Amino acid sequence: MQSRAVALMSESALAGNLTALARRAGVPLLLPVKANAYGHGLAEVAAVAARHPDVWGFAVAVPQEAAALAALAPGKPILLLTPPTPEEVRPLADLGVRLPVASLAEAEALPAHTRAHLKVDTGMNRLGARPGEAVEIGRRLAERGLLEGVYTHFATADEPDLSFAHEQLARFQSVLAALPPVLAHAANGGGVLSFGPLPGMGLARPGLAAYGYVPAHLRDRAPLTPVMTLRARVTHVHTAHAGESVSYGGLWRAARATTVATVGVGYADGYPRNATGQAEVLVAGERRPVLGRICMDQMMVDVTGLPVQVGDWVEVWGAGEITVSEVAAWGGTIEYEVLTGVGARVERRAAP
Repeated sequence: MQSRAVALMSESALAGNLTALARRAGVPLLLPVKANAYGHGLAEVAAVAARHPDVWGFAVAVPQEAAALAALAPGKPILLLTPPTPEEVRPLADLGVRLPVASLAEAEALPAHTRAHLKVDTGMNRLGARPGEAVEIGRRLAERGLLEGVYTHFATADEPDLSFAHEQLARFQSVLAALPPVLAHAANGGGVLSFGPLPGMGLARPGLAAYGYVPAHLRDRAPLTPVMTLRARVTHVHTAHAGESVSYGGLWRAARATTVATVGVGYADGYPRNATGQAEVLVAGERRPVLGRICMDQMMVDVTGLPVQVGDWVEVWGAGEITVSEVAAWGGTIEYEVLTGVGARVERRAAP
């Protein structure tokens, strides 16, 4: 059966982004592939990144992702970023998954074959041990021979004002100075692009930046290209006559006879419904407006004057004329939410 919508992943763009970010960071990458590789497809991204010379390993958010990735990239280090439940610890350790630790109780409960990464809360106030506690926990892990890494997470490294990020970095480096040498990592995408190489770090963790998206003020720091192009098929072509409305609520009404293409993608596929009234797509290389309210499975597009047929592909977003950043702005949200919302019924495929 043919897919109504396809997310095409550019392997060359992904590989180029990884090279550029590793060069900027000055260290290998611990690549986040959580949330289905930020919507790009875990299997598709792992196939490229696992053989990339600058990728040390992968970071995931939940145990299911770790288990799937262990099968897709055997032998490649995998770090679970969020705390496992007590019953998940041993199965994950048996898989070789690196586990986060943020308390002495967690450190003592680890099996002897675990490789642990101490999580330090330097100001994000989400997960981790405070710096004073972290030193004690790290020393205990080191005594047990389990401490492989220490990490923290920047809250504002992608903002123009880096003063709080500098505070976080100083707190983190004070912890590192009190522990034996380990793999330290702090820089997310914003950190890599804002700071470049950071003293004492062995890895960097660029997330969304690896997939080609960064804030406007950081775009000149590294040559990055959006990896995903989303396309959808025209499923119906008809005429809306003058005075007729299109879609739910009758928000848009035709001022003249309008050729309307119904396109097989909607908010169930990840397209933001709140982009209604602003959204555009590329049809035969031309920007054309989406008419009326975006539906769960479909949207309607003004294709008047274009030679459009059922089965034609429409570009919803990509690396060129219309990007995810623009779509996210139309929807009043961020690229992360749009990309990770791309649904399972959208086929992931390597770009030709």
